[in-house]
Amino acid sequence: MPDFIFKEEQKFTQWWLWVLLAIVAVSLSSITLYQLYEGNPFSDNPVVFTILGSGSLIALILLITFSSLKMTTEADSEGIRVRFAPFVNRKFYWKEMKSAEVIDYGFVGGWGVRLFTRYGTVYNVQGSDGLYMQLKNGKKYVIGTQRPDELSELVNDMVTV
Repeated sequence: MPDFIFKEEQKFTQWWLWVLLAIVAVSLSSITLYQLYEGNPFSDNPVVFTILGSGSLIALILLITFSSLKMTTEADSEGIRVRFAPFVNRKFYWKEMKSAEVIDYGFVGGWGVRLFTRYGTVYNVQGSDGLYMQLKNGKKYVIGTQRPDELSELVNDMVTV
């Protein structure tokens, strides 16, 4: 196991996201349970109950999924790895980088894995600071961070142009 020079774990902590997911999950679940125990107060059509039940289940699954999602960034002497399970597990080697710097990339259309931005592929969970890497093969990537100063210092030590 390599010795990490830098390690950061980030989770979705946007309060509005949690409030929205909780409201949807609780509302749909409450309506579904009311429909089940009161015996068809909204409709006697089984499709209505199926839609309500499915919506409740999906909302609860999303709530659980978002609570367990995290992005992990690990750097060692060989490179920097970003893990965003189950979507991404990618290592970028220092020797493959043409340039790298910590930037404020602004808003790129949301959080998660953002493709086709002006910075290339962006991996982020919150905030707008990240490690912007231009690889020797021409591809560009950003890995979001909540510790930009620490990551900038590391990059200055590791990337030789």
